[in-house]
Amino acid sequence: MADRKPIIAGNWKMNLAPAEGADLARAVIAEFGESLPTEVVLCSSFVTLPAVAAVCKGSGVRLGAQNAHWEQRGAYTGEISLSMLSGLCTYVIVGHSERRQFFGETDDSVNRKVRAVLSNDMRPIICVGENLEQNEAGQTAEVVERQVRAAYSGITAEQARDTVIAYEPIWAIGTGKASTAAGANAVCGLNVRGVLMNLYGESIAQSIRVQYGGSVKPENTAEFMVQPDIDGALVGGASLKVESFVGIVQAAGGK
Repeated sequence: MADRKPIIAGNWKMNLAPAEGADLARAVIAEFGESLPTEVVLCSSFVTLPAVAAVCKGSGVRLGAQNAHWEQRGAYTGEISLSMLSGLCTYVIVGHSERRQFFGETDDSVNRKVRAVLSNDMRPIICVGENLEQNEAGQTAEVVERQVRAAYSGITAEQARDTVIAYEPIWAIGTGKASTAAGANAVCGLNVRGVLMNLYGESIAQSIRVQYGGSVKPENTAEFMVQPDIDGALVGGASLKVESFVGIVQAAGGK
């Protein structure tokens, strides 16, 4: 197994005004000082990013956007381009299930965004995962592998090194019902990293970090992190509370 530093990303979703986000970031940083046990990314709303960036400057904590448009500019009212995020963000979440479900994102639009993020010297956190109906129908492998192949269409091997993938079984997001650690690892290894191996070869595939997301808590983080193909977590609700998010980061740091 490659030596992949764990990455914990907090997805604050549509929560926290600028002052609230800055306070939360300040509290997280205070817990660790300059000794972060993992790579930590805070993914806040667009309007909160500048305030959080000011707090995180020099701390080692990195920022991520929750979405972006693939065009640099144009008549796309309400959208945010990658050039607007330049200097603020290291990461951009792409293809989150809520974007696919509520805002009509497709495999094609996800791929466009992945290419745009990489072209703007940022790193995409690419979300893939099946819903409950697909899971119960035994379609997990088919759905996840399709999403991975589509997301990486036209992406070179060197570009692929700068990506992160988050496997999020949609039926586990915000439900309190997490996948089993072994089950999540099987998908991350066979259906995510396995596809990457077919696309880019073993060396590249082993260098790409694969996160698990879906009702991640301090109490269950360690059991996911000991799995060989899980390299971190994309954390939703638990990232909104200092104690729970810090606990997840600490648990992941033992990998």
